[in-house]
Amino acid sequence: MTHPYDDLPDSAFWRSAVAEAGPQALEGIFTPKFPLDRSAAIATAGSCFAQHIGRALRRAGLNVLDAEPAPAGRPKRVAEAYGYGVYSARYGNIYTTRQLVQLIRDAMAGRVDPADIWTRDGRFHDALRPTVEPGGLASLDEAVALRRAHLRAVLGMLRKASHFVFTLGLTECWADRETGRVWPTCPGVVAGEFDPAQHEFLNLGWQDVMADLALARGLLQDLHPGMKMILTVSPVPLTATASGRHVLPATSRSKAVLLAAANEFAAGHDDVDYFPSYEIVTNPAARGGFFAPNLREVTQAGVDTVIATFLGAHGIDAPAPQPLEVDTPTDTTPAEDVICEEILLEALRK
Repeated sequence: MTHPYDDLPDSAFWRSAVAEAGPQALEGIFTPKFPLDRSAAIATAGSCFAQHIGRALRRAGLNVLDAEPAPAGRPKRVAEAYGYGVYSARYGNIYTTRQLVQLIRDAMAGRVDPADIWTRDGRFHDALRPTVEPGGLASLDEAVALRRAHLRAVLGMLRKASHFVFTLGLTECWADRETGRVWPTCPGVVAGEFDPAQHEFLNLGWQDVMADLALARGLLQDLHPGMKMILTVSPVPLTATASGRHVLPATSRSKAVLLAAANEFAAGHDDVDYFPSYEIVTNPAARGGFFAPNLREVTQAGVDTVIATFLGAHGIDAPAPQPLEVDTPTDTTPAEDVICEEILLEALRK
């Protein structure tokens, strides 16, 4: 008597693929739908974890687009603090699918609304990328002009991109009650003032994320027919939740929605792939060893394993990650610094 489980590979069984395999022995965890090679023009965007992916792709010699390069002679750390070289344009972290759709639409329409410029201590901040000018700007006109130039750069970059790599990070966000505009951080955290009569909390559901992904894909296809999308979900937990729930189930809910939507959306489109970053870092076989002691930041070993798996599946050489001692991890330091507005929620709490 035979059945469908007779001839399945080791990767299909929990014991052989997880319990008896090391957390860096991930054979069969990812089989790309389509090639990604050195001829691809890659755009990267997403939540904080996406910064690691962009850096790794550049180091591997892939063509990661940079529509707003840093001024010549500016030190790397200073340039990154101002949003240069972090992603394929200076749009900062894009935490939600709603924020992504909004950015693409703004770029296509050249839409700049002065209401999206917030103030603090007499300085002007672009609310849609609040940390790319850490000290703010001198005037509203300057902030509007720089945003307009930024959107032109984004539009040109998206028209060139053959592959769009997007890391989904959050479902929670804040929006304008009247216009529906969303921001990467709550008003009042970096700049602006919170007004409960104007600002509302949103916690996107599966249907919302699926609809946003469909809109984003359609817009990207309009800009570059045949563009491929690669989706992944950040393993980084929420810093804080405004949902009224404990942060642990709030994080689980958010990641569950994103994982379900990203997987389902990729399964329904030949030009969309899903890569399991979240699953690699949270693999029970790692016994938490891919997280720093704060249980939030991903260690360099975790990042290296994610990147080696992704590049290796595409036939691109990548340095082998350092062995992970799962019982007493020797490397618990976080990976390279990332720029993350969400961390400010903790830093600026009372």
